[in-house]
Amino acid sequence: MNIGYMRLPLLVTMAFASATAATAQQPIQQTQTDDYTRYELQNPETHSFRILYDLSATAAGAPFYFNTIRRGSTPTVHAVTDLMTGSPLEWQLIPGEQARAAGHVRARDDTYYIQVVLARPVPNGGQARIRIDKTYEDTASYYTDGDEIVFVRTLGIRRNSVVLPEGYELIAVNYPSQVVVEHDGRIKVSFMNPGPAGVPYTVRARPLLTTASRSDSIPPPGDRRPSPAMTQSSSPTGARVDYRFSERAFQDRDIVYFLEQPETHAFRLYHDYTETRAGVDRYLNVVRAGSKASNPSAKILDTGEELQVETLRGVEITQRGVDIGRAPTDDTEVVVIWFDAVPEGGSVRLRIEETYTDPNRYLLHGDELVWDRSFGRARNTVILPEGWYLTANAIPAVVDLTDDGRVRLRYMNERPGGIDVFVKARRR
Repeated sequence: MNIGYMRLPLLVTMAFASATAATAQQPIQQTQTDDYTRYELQNPETHSFRILYDLSATAAGAPFYFNTIRRGSTPTVHAVTDLMTGSPLEWQLIPGEQARAAGHVRARDDTYYIQVVLARPVPNGGQARIRIDKTYEDTASYYTDGDEIVFVRTLGIRRNSVVLPEGYELIAVNYPSQVVVEHDGRIKVSFMNPGPAGVPYTVRARPLLTTASRSDSIPPPGDRRPSPAMTQSSSPTGARVDYRFSERAFQDRDIVYFLEQPETHAFRLYHDYTETRAGVDRYLNVVRAGSKASNPSAKILDTGEELQVETLRGVEITQRGVDIGRAPTDDTEVVVIWFDAVPEGGSVRLRIEETYTDPNRYLLHGDELVWDRSFGRARNTVILPEGWYLTANAIPAVVDLTDDGRVRLRYMNERPGGIDVFVKARRR
C-alpha cells in the first residue's frame, strides 16, 4: 500500500493531536455534499485509475474530513487541496480504529481512511471544500477483456466522469451518459445518478486505429472556468455543427425553492454557486421579468462570512458601474453581491438567498397550487408549503419529505438546456 507523502511539521502534529483529543470527546457525525469524482483510466496493464474527488464537508465544527479507502484497492495518495485557497492540506492514512478515535464515529476496523486536516473548521451552516488526488490499483474494477478494456464500479455519489486512456474509443456504457472529447484528445464519459443508491456503472472501450482529434471545447481537468457558451453554426446547414456544451455532471450550482402559501405568490430560495475566475469581486443576479426580489442576503460558505448585498434598478445599475451584458431599462432589476476578489488558483463558494414574488408562475387556481417555472441548472429542489400534498408533477423527480414533514421534489437534469417544471398540489 503506497501512502504517498506523510511529513507533518511538529507544530501541525501537536495541533493535530490536540484537535484529535477534543474530537474524540465530542464526536461529530461526518456529513458532506456536492461530491464529484473524475476517474482517469491509466495504462490497462497497470489496472490503475487516477481519482480526482471534489467534495464539501458540512458537519459544523469538524476539524477533519475522513475519506474511505475502498477495500480491494491499493491506493497512492498524491495530494489534498483546499479549494478556497488552492493550498495543500495535511493528511495521513490511518486504520479505522484510529479514525474512530479521531472522531469518525462510523469508521470500520477493517478499513483505512485518509484523514484530512481542514484549513479551517467547518463554519455553522457552511462548507469546507477539498479535492483529494489519489490513484487506485484495482483489478476487479479495471481490467482487460480480449482487446477491450472494462471499467466497472458501483458509483454511490451523484456526479461522476470516466476518462479513457489516450488512443481508446468508447464502445459501451450501461447508463445514460454524456460523451465529450478532452482538450488532449481523450474521450470522457459523464454520468449523473439521480437515485438514492449506488449503481454498477460499466464502461467498455477498445484501441483506436488513429488517435482521436483534439478539441478546445472542454476545459482541462479540474478547471472550474465556465465552459464556452452553446453556439449555433454560421454555416447554411440546419445541424448545430458548432454546438458546444459543458459537462453537466461537473456543474455544481444547487438551487432550492421553499414555496410559501400560494396566495402570496412568493417563494424563498437559496442558490449555491462557486466563483473561480481570478479577480472577480461580485455576483450579479438579474431578476426575471415579471418577478420581484426582496430580502436578499449572501454569505461565503467556506468561512460563514456575511456579504454586502444591494438591489439596483434601472439607471442605478449603470451609475454603479455594473455590467449585465446589455443596456438596462427602467424595469431592469439586479441583485449585486460584493466580496473580496478571487485569488489566483483559488475560488469562493457563495450561498445567495432571496424571496421572489411571481404571480405569473406561482399561483392558486381554484383549490390547487400551480408552480410552472423553467429550470436551467442541473440540480434544483422544490419544497411545497406546509399543509399541501402533491397531485401532479410533469418532469420526473425524486420525491421525499423534509425533516419538518413538507413534500420535497428533487430534479436532476443531466441534459444541456432547461426543463419546464410543472407542479400541482392541494391542501390536506
